[in-house]
Amino acid sequence: MVASASARSSGEAMSDLFATPGAAPSGHRPLADRLRPATLAEVTGQLHLTGEDGVITRMIASGSLGSMIFWGPPGTGKTTVARLLAGETDLAFDQISAIFSGVADLKKVFETARARRMSGRQTLLFVDEIHRFNRAQQDSFLPVMEDGTIVLVGATTENPSFELNAALLSRARVLTFKSHDQDSLENLLLRAEEDTGKPLPLDADARLSLLGMADGDGRAVLTLAEEVWRAARQDEVFDTEALVKVVQRRAPVYDKSQDGHYNLISALHKSVRGSDPDAALYYLCRMFDAGEDPLFLARRLVRMASEEIAMADPQALVIANAAKDAYDFLGSPEGELALAQACVYLATAPKSNSVYVAYKAAMRAAKQGGSLLPPKHILNAPTKLMKAEGYNEGYRYDHDEPDAFSGQDYFPEAMGRKTFYDPAERGFERDIRKRLEFWNRLRKERSGKG
Repeated sequence: MVASASARSSGEAMSDLFATPGAAPSGHRPLADRLRPATLAEVTGQLHLTGEDGVITRMIASGSLGSMIFWGPPGTGKTTVARLLAGETDLAFDQISAIFSGVADLKKVFETARARRMSGRQTLLFVDEIHRFNRAQQDSFLPVMEDGTIVLVGATTENPSFELNAALLSRARVLTFKSHDQDSLENLLLRAEEDTGKPLPLDADARLSLLGMADGDGRAVLTLAEEVWRAARQDEVFDTEALVKVVQRRAPVYDKSQDGHYNLISALHKSVRGSDPDAALYYLCRMFDAGEDPLFLARRLVRMASEEIAMADPQALVIANAAKDAYDFLGSPEGELALAQACVYLATAPKSNSVYVAYKAAMRAAKQGGSLLPPKHILNAPTKLMKAEGYNEGYRYDHDEPDAFSGQDYFPEAMGRKTFYDPAERGFERDIRKRLEFWNRLRKERSGKG
């Protein structure tokens, strides 16, 4: 399918709107612009979306394009794919940016789309940085999405679950764009070399370092390549040390999107789990030295506190969160010490994954059981009808019972009583186990099953 005249004119107008004043002619356009894919089939790094069996490819083949939210880091092709959709559908194409647009702009776009709709043509509206719109602005899309006036394609680098309204998300499919892997970035460099007609003046190690510096960003790797070409004298080839000086970026100790990153975070996590504070501290410092985002490490420490320790030492989660807050308050480099303190605390704390195991078991039961009604005796009865139906009948207030424990069953009757949480004989969970054993004994006695 070919883009309509209105799609082309709208796209050209929007391109002019965001063009840089005094920009160089097309022959001197940046590599990232010159190498933009001309078709979806040329898009790299997103085969799960644009490949032969990709989600978007299947949508186009079916002749039905639904509203979508493109979610992913910068430089992964969100804007490019949205533009190419106009060339492979018969929809008119409009583009706006939430950074530069307000309510008046949205009204104009919607009015134009409605006029097209009256003549039988839908509009594909691409909204860049859609998470920048406030709740009311996001809600304004709902009527024109529901009546088919527009097919919305929004792009965001932020988690849609947190940044977009539930009503908007329920009407659009979230498609995740992945960071470019090393092969995808290398493919971009090869295309750049073909376009310029000359090899990138880097030795093998420096080339790998350049890929690491891009950190999964396709636009960044092409920009870095341009900097290298500009800096190189005739027949000059840079090694890693020279590359760092040229582009003024530190060569990473490991690539944050590749195996080195996952190997070190795995080593840190397992060292904490294995109660080895020295190894844990070593891997934490390795990641600090590699330039890892300290807040990423803070989040992992918080996760370890719940997954590996939990109720064996409930204070572990408090310590991990406090370390994250301390880093937020102090920043770098002082804040790293708080994360190191938390790391040592977690490694030396008693370990238990009982809550983690219980959570997974309870989640399986919740999914398998469906919408089972809780027992009526623990349901409130605010109306006469509900009272007549037996809601809240027979409920015993635990604080009025001996030992502040009624022993009543709180599981759905159709499900029967289940046991998910089995505390370990370590740390604070030893005390919890004694309480549970005491309550289980009382429960059997008071239910007549003892």
